[in-house]
Amino acid sequence: MNYFFIIAWVQFASLLMSCSEYDSEFLALSSIHLEHSLVPQATPLVAGLSVAAAAMGSRFMIQAWQAFRIRAAMPRVRKFYPGGFEREMSRREAALILGVRERAALDKIKEAHKRVMVANHPDGGGSHYIASKINEAKDMLMGKGKSGSIF
Repeated sequence: MNYFFIIAWVQFASLLMSCSEYDSEFLALSSIHLEHSLVPQATPLVAGLSVAAAAMGSRFMIQAWQAFRIRAAMPRVRKFYPGGFEREMSRREAALILGVRERAALDKIKEAHKRVMVANHPDGGGSHYIASKINEAKDMLMGKGKSGSIF
């Protein structure tokens, strides 16, 4: 809202400044003294209001820049898979659970299984259900057949 006010005021000020030449010529021709016209009295007012508008605009821009910098510095949160587990595990779901590609090498699958299992092991406070899904995902990707969930 302040932005539109500033633009309107600057346009009005430039209009008054451009009209001052014509007004002074007209007033000189009509033998009216220039000191009684509104143009010389309005010029300092217009200049002062223009400076105030520029200051308000600068303040707005500084605040917007600071808000942008804060928002840009915030770490982006990784998006998680939006659904639960499928009834029968697929290779795609197994790859999502372990965080590898569907056609990953066996050593990558074992390494990912170990990393995910350490973070979710029942002895460390993890869920038995999640641990069984992690093991099922490893078996699925290593080609040990469909084991089926115990739950």
